[in-house]
Amino acid sequence: MMTLPLNDAGMWSGLVCGLLFGFVLERAGFGSPCKLTAQFRFTDWSVLKVMFTAIVVAAGGLALLRALGWLPADALFVPSAYLGAAAIGGALVGAGFAVGGYCPGTSVVGLMSGRLDALVFLLGLLLGTGLFAWGWSSGLEAWTLAGELDSGDTLQEAFGIPDLWAVGAMALALVGVYWLGGRMERRGRGPVSAAEAVQGAHPD
Repeated sequence: MMTLPLNDAGMWSGLVCGLLFGFVLERAGFGSPCKLTAQFRFTDWSVLKVMFTAIVVAAGGLALLRALGWLPADALFVPSAYLGAAAIGGALVGAGFAVGGYCPGTSVVGLMSGRLDALVFLLGLLLGTGLFAWGWSSGLEAWTLAGELDSGDTLQEAFGIPDLWAVGAMALALVGVYWLGGRMERRGRGPVSAAEAVQGAHPD
């Protein structure tokens, strides 16, 4: 059985992967809330493109490792899917994302880029996490655990399809995101005037 790098090093593998992913997010401009909120106006699809690409690459990589026999099927822990938590938590995180311009990961990226508004957002995140933990036994547990999916916690288990079909469907959806995003971004920018074209070609 092949042992992946840092596989047995505890949190170090997660730390290295997190640093690399954070670097990619920062280089993509995700430390700026202006770029992030533009996704909600459909004028900049960079957020969805990068995140969706990461999902498809990870899914394809895991499927390949399983097919080669380097990763046992039960080696990864997949938490149970709860529709109640997904709906409520998704709505709250989405609202915070749209208003503040950050999600949990990008707020850390923004803070490391020196943005004070990201610090405020991150402090709010920590406060909200603490309040959630405090209220867990006071009714939040029932809301969080509502609507558990019994059919399966992965696409392959839920729909009974092979890895290749699931990854292929996600890859086709990714192509559609790039195509639709490109069209809407061009429409949002509108026609470029001759003066703007000259200025862009000769910024000095």
